[in-house]
Amino acid sequence: MTTLETSETGALVGTTGPRRSWRVVWIYGVLTVAAAVALIGFSRPGSATFGLQSSTDLVSLPPLVLPALPTGVVASLIAAACTGVAVMLVRLDRRQPLWLPIVFALALVVGLLTWATAGSPQTVPLPGLLAGSLALAVPLIFGALGGVISERVGVVNVAIEGQLLAGAFTAAVVASLTRSLIAGLIAAMVAGMLVSFVLAAFAIKYLVDQVIVGVVLNVLVLGLTNFLYSLVLVPASATLNSPPQFTPITIPLLSAIPVIGPVLFRQTVIVYLMYVGVVAVTIGLFRTKWGLRLRAVGEHPQAADTVGISVGGTRFWNVSLAGAIAGLGGAYLTLAAVPSFTRDVTSGAGFIALAAVIFGQWNPVKATLAALLFGFASNLQNVLGIVGSPVPPDFLLMLPYIVTIFAVAGLVGHARGPAAAGKPYVKG
Repeated sequence: MTTLETSETGALVGTTGPRRSWRVVWIYGVLTVAAAVALIGFSRPGSATFGLQSSTDLVSLPPLVLPALPTGVVASLIAAACTGVAVMLVRLDRRQPLWLPIVFALALVVGLLTWATAGSPQTVPLPGLLAGSLALAVPLIFGALGGVISERVGVVNVAIEGQLLAGAFTAAVVASLTRSLIAGLIAAMVAGMLVSFVLAAFAIKYLVDQVIVGVVLNVLVLGLTNFLYSLVLVPASATLNSPPQFTPITIPLLSAIPVIGPVLFRQTVIVYLMYVGVVAVTIGLFRTKWGLRLRAVGEHPQAADTVGISVGGTRFWNVSLAGAIAGLGGAYLTLAAVPSFTRDVTSGAGFIALAAVIFGQWNPVKATLAALLFGFASNLQNVLGIVGSPVPPDFLLMLPYIVTIFAVAGLVGHARGPAAAGKPYVKG
């Protein structure tokens, strides 16, 4: 059952009904058994060495050496304990706290890393691993923020991939022509917003199926950017596809904190904008009148219309805002991560961002954590390949998508999206 509570403006905002979901417990259990079999039953001899030191750290930390078998046992026990807590919470019909999947995932990740790198003469640079994971997660986080806003207002945003791709292409071209990074960022936001305009127009005004429109937009933007890349950018790459690049800005003192300092506080402007965006969207959605109206339209548009909220206008402009935010994620790809635009530079990042929205239960903070998890899984394949892991290369290539499937299929539990998401609203 879905209950409705009256907000301070008279709008009705939905709340999640039943919390019981044995599916989460089954996923926890399967992963715990698989981890125990791999980490204990097929334990590798030797230890894994993790480097914790960065050149500018305030405090010098020695490398962390973890023996494979004991670490595997501890990781399996922690995972089993988390599974037991999940069983208890489901029996009591209580919501699972955010720390539970985080502890569960951390235990399995540490165990997997130790098992995969045990006996290797190379040291795994932990700050580098985390920094690479954050870099891969940045476009996912921008896309997920846009997806949360769009779906909270009642429009399913399958077009995140197209918005990222349009932002990446436009940022590269405009920044190359103007030699201005700010102009490139603004152009990327406009490009993402234009893609959202099309989505909003067809979904809100003409009541076309939102998923179909999103898929068509993704294919359209992909084909258009590939065509323009071959026809325009390749012949004039020096003029149109050589944008300036954002350089990292080091924040004094904070960047010298061991391990996390270089990861979080030695970044480009776009990453710092991402930090601000996560905080702003979270506060805006749950602590402002704008967010209350947005959520009311996404949960019960008829009630929102009754109290004088323009459902069509609220949806249109917030979907456009979502596109602009996703466009910033595209700009990161060509103005910070890659020195130019290439074919399909997003590589499906928009679809993984959409998965992060669902995994994060349409919450900006949880969606950000989900995007970070997917970024870590993507970077893990690179690190394990460098240190000579025994894991087959084909499996490493599949790792990010396997994590995505497990997350969306099971770990979201009994999550329910906004009640009116995907449903066109006809006044009267």
